[in-house]
Amino acid sequence: MTDNNDLIPTIPDIVDAALAARLQSAIDNKTKPLGALGRLETLALRIGLILGSEAPVLDAPQMLVCAGDHGLAARGVSAYPSDVTWQMVENFLAGGAAVSVLARQHGLALTVVDCGVARDFQPRPGLVQRRIAAGTADASTGPAMTPEQCAQAIANGREVVRALPGNALLLGEMGIGNSSSAALLLSRLGGLNINDCIGIGTGLDAAGLARKREVLRQVLALHASATAPLDALAAFGGFEIATLVGAVLQAAQERRVIVVDGFIASAAVLVAQALQPSVAQRCVAAHCSAEPGHLLLLEWLGLEPLLNLDLRLGEGSGGALAWPLLESACRILREMASFEAAGVSRKA
Repeated sequence: MTDNNDLIPTIPDIVDAALAARLQSAIDNKTKPLGALGRLETLALRIGLILGSEAPVLDAPQMLVCAGDHGLAARGVSAYPSDVTWQMVENFLAGGAAVSVLARQHGLALTVVDCGVARDFQPRPGLVQRRIAAGTADASTGPAMTPEQCAQAIANGREVVRALPGNALLLGEMGIGNSSSAALLLSRLGGLNINDCIGIGTGLDAAGLARKREVLRQVLALHASATAPLDALAAFGGFEIATLVGAVLQAAQERRVIVVDGFIASAAVLVAQALQPSVAQRCVAAHCSAEPGHLLLLEWLGLEPLLNLDLRLGEGSGGALAWPLLESACRILREMASFEAAGVSRKA
């Protein structure tokens, strides 16, 4: 597969030294000791740079949960059966999942995309149907996706984001077996030992983890020639990750703040960043999950997570939990008084 200029948008560098200096000056001039708000100040600076504003406002934030099944799950790489994918989609739509609860709490609009779940869903509000097939092929016997399927999933992600309002996109996903795809993508594109990228996922025991490692070593060897970003994505899957790649590229092109959740969502950013190196400038890492590969992936992207709560749920749950910090950072810039405005004496 080769990169398609129509499929992959150009993402320009947003480095703006003058704006950065004005933002830092405004932050330093707030009524507090220099640097006293710690990483909240760094976050405020980052959001200001992404949105190109000295008084950033986060408007109509969108939680996008992409779902798809994986043929590789048949090899026993997950502690849960594949049916859990469609069952959790129903749970999202019924409002009973963790991300559903947290999205309601924080006023995040939740959209669920069927990217390739092995189940037919009845149309309803909150569900976008972009199903390519009933799950990817088994990556242990051949590519998870054809080049055409991979390209269609990316295009679908871009189309979905174009239709969403707002200037902030929170990434979520659901797909039994997708931590295997994320580990494979990290190993190949990050040049890391596959064993360092693999975790227990949904809760594998020691025997299950050993089996997962052996299967993924085989898959990596089978697709040794899939070294380019799109080739690796097609080889390892899945439909939901490829759709998120498209969503990230579109959000980055539109200069939205991209809130990155856990290991799988970060793997989508990894692919997008490999395609367009300025993507990560638009990203905020919500947290570092308990999956061992996630910290390695965030380091590769150059992102520092806001939270570390030992989460390993996915769905976008970590992004929703971190969301109030982004709102607080913006409010500090917009509403906190300067020394001059408040009549407060500076440090001697």
